[in-house]
Amino acid sequence: MNNQYDNQLWRDGIKFLAGIDEVGRGPLAGPVVAAAVILDPGKKIYKVDDSKKLTEKQRQQLAPRIKEKAHAWAIAEASVEEIDRLNIINATFLAMKRALDQLEVIPEFILVDGRDFPTFLYRDQGMPLKGRAVIKGDGISASIASASIIAKVYRDEWMTRAAEKFPGYGFEKHKGYAASEHMAKIRELGPCSLHRKKFIRNIMHEKAQQLSWI
Repeated sequence: MNNQYDNQLWRDGIKFLAGIDEVGRGPLAGPVVAAAVILDPGKKIYKVDDSKKLTEKQRQQLAPRIKEKAHAWAIAEASVEEIDRLNIINATFLAMKRALDQLEVIPEFILVDGRDFPTFLYRDQGMPLKGRAVIKGDGISASIASASIIAKVYRDEWMTRAAEKFPGYGFEKHKGYAASEHMAKIRELGPCSLHRKKFIRNIMHEKAQQLSWI
């Protein structure tokens, strides 16, 4: 991948550069998960890329390598209840903040995947941390891509475990996203406690209109 952002910041003398990304912003069920990764520029991790471009097997192989070679990494969640209460954007920022606070190393600079760069205070102390938002950053920053990989692997495993507690919905397959099979099961079984109430109400109504379910 073209690692232009990280390389430039490392050349500028930034040693502890943190990449942050989230997984699970769009599903109908389950938490939103964020990861923060501070890579060691002296330890190359081959084949790191946007998690969406990798196969499940590739992500599972890369995740432990990233954790092993990084200066620091952390993963955090915002729950379904927090998503419903705060809205998905604020819940995503909350998960990012939690991941950042769990890092054992204070970042000198932060790259966040997306359009928005929220205010980050490391463990609510001191001045706001410096950084920037990078649109499609998981394709041009190894730090962000690494965060996307470990967050994706974590959330997929989380939803697979959830499928055992809430059988019938197929969480192990679609991981809570709005697949037609998933929506059909919601109509058949009703939503469970893992479903995001506002998402269900809005998206199910829209899809129902499209599929002539009403």
